[in-house]
Amino acid sequence: MFKDITIGQYYPSDSKVHSLDPRVKIIVAFIFIISLFFISSYLPYLFVLLYLIFIIKLSNVPVGYVVKGLKPLKWIIILTFVINVLFIPGEEIFRYGIISVTKEGLNTALLMAIRLSLLVMGTSLLTLTTSPIEMTDGIEELLKPFKKIGVPSHEIAMMMTIALRFIPTLIEETDKIMKAQMSRGADFESGNMIKRAKNLVPLLVPLFITSFRRADELAIAMESRCYRGGEGRTKFKQLKLEKTDYGALAFNSIFFACIIFSKYLGNLI
Repeated sequence: MFKDITIGQYYPSDSKVHSLDPRVKIIVAFIFIISLFFISSYLPYLFVLLYLIFIIKLSNVPVGYVVKGLKPLKWIIILTFVINVLFIPGEEIFRYGIISVTKEGLNTALLMAIRLSLLVMGTSLLTLTTSPIEMTDGIEELLKPFKKIGVPSHEIAMMMTIALRFIPTLIEETDKIMKAQMSRGADFESGNMIKRAKNLVPLLVPLFITSFRRADELAIAMESRCYRGGEGRTKFKQLKLEKTDYGALAFNSIFFACIIFSKYLGNLI
């Protein structure tokens, strides 16, 4: 299960999407997330899905690699679906005892499940096509205007990037610890929820210890290299927007603007 998590992982490739400026990709990712919450019908979601397939093909990332990132979140998607189906009032289409399914609830549940799936696929593409170093530079450059009001842009960018960078590392460490504990007779799958939660103790304790040790080693490594934050630091590679970056930003902005305002344009969509 842990190997199916794609958020935070980087997929190296020589594609047009990988070569885009990280600032453009971060801005487009934010526009993508915001636009999903403005959609209230199925046809715009179809256009967004086709858009994602196009970007995935353009990035040379295998479609299956992106889709498998949904597997760890399947229970969240199912729970969200069930809650919307059972608790949204409206025109009743099915009843069994106290359980009532409404037309509005079913419609909302389907839209929410599609939204969550597209959200995970779209955001995972950002980390899959952007290396941790590029992500740090991109976030720092976008936060630079806020330095005038005292926002530590470099430190925030560094923390966010380290957090993303260590997601795959912690997943790999969790998988190793789980296999080691299972070889010693630990059972993480059978029993009720309370028993399963108790069985996670032999997994969580060494994981926390390993995480703190890695954090301490990282701090020592940064101090040994005289890291003192962003003041006075220079960069080997300066970010510079090219024509392709402007074109990509314009295309995505126009596309998602059409998606956002589609429901206001005479109900055409």
